[in-house]
Amino acid sequence: MFRLLLLMTLLALVPAALQAEEKVKIDDDTQKAIDNALEWLKDNQEKEGGWGRNTAVTSFALLEYLGQGHLPNSGKYAPEVTRAIRNLPAGAREDGYLVGPTGGNMYSHGMAALALTQVWGMTGDDEVKKVMKKSINLIVDTQNGEGGWRYEPKPTGADISVTIMMVMALRGAKDSGLHVPKETMDKAFKYIKMCRDPRTGGYRYQPGGGPAGFARTAAGVCVQQLCGEYESKDIAGGLKFLDSTVDDRGHYWYGHYYAAHAYHQLGGKPWEEYYSRMKKNLLAIQQPNGSWKDSRESGVGPAYQTAIAVLILSVPTDYLPIYQR
Repeated sequence: MFRLLLLMTLLALVPAALQAEEKVKIDDDTQKAIDNALEWLKDNQEKEGGWGRNTAVTSFALLEYLGQGHLPNSGKYAPEVTRAIRNLPAGAREDGYLVGPTGGNMYSHGMAALALTQVWGMTGDDEVKKVMKKSINLIVDTQNGEGGWRYEPKPTGADISVTIMMVMALRGAKDSGLHVPKETMDKAFKYIKMCRDPRTGGYRYQPGGGPAGFARTAAGVCVQQLCGEYESKDIAGGLKFLDSTVDDRGHYWYGHYYAAHAYHQLGGKPWEEYYSRMKKNLLAIQQPNGSWKDSRESGVGPAYQTAIAVLILSVPTDYLPIYQR
């Protein structure tokens, strides 16, 4: 009786948002779609272990497998995961810049660094930690005076897209136990707030530069929560903007990569409604071969779209440390 009363008391203390979030499950149809996508990516992995021209696409694909619980030493796709992990530092410079064998930029570097933080957090591999640490140090050392980053590993320009990717990598590193200077995170968060449009509640590409957009706003809301600003009034305005622009096709896949994270961090009914809508939309456009190939957004290939689609659908698993609440 005592144990029963204790259990009932503990359940009563669980926040309503978390209780509501338990409704978000991966059903059989969704898991089948995910499994078909994992097979497609397996069949399209290059012999060097990557997907696409640089580390960004490979990192998204690697996160996809990790998000389904596949690790280097366990899971059906352990060989593919191992090759992908080895691929990321293949073209790294001595200073830790992860651009890949065929080039890239700081966006690619940030994605690769983030992926390595998740690998380290899930495996504790010391070799991964060595590469990850150098990649994170490079991010810290190249932050510009405004608090942001741009496409080259130099403290010159900045934009919200690249900056948010750096913050994601830094947060992943911090969660894994690596020291990240508080000043670096504070300055980055200040820059991101400068990109907010007070009129619409959305986020611009640069401070005072151009209109707010769905993808940038999803990233802005996501990073506020990653920085611990859970009670920020800016979040409510950002979510309102997202709800009004959710069908925006500009940077659709990149936008929903962040939106899934943002809504999941929020939890409750908004997350439940978002996941239900995205599940319906994504399953409706999956190709018979298991991939996603949405021609409505040019410049991105099926490996990129497939990886992000599975990442979105896999959020309820809570395998990836960066997705955990």
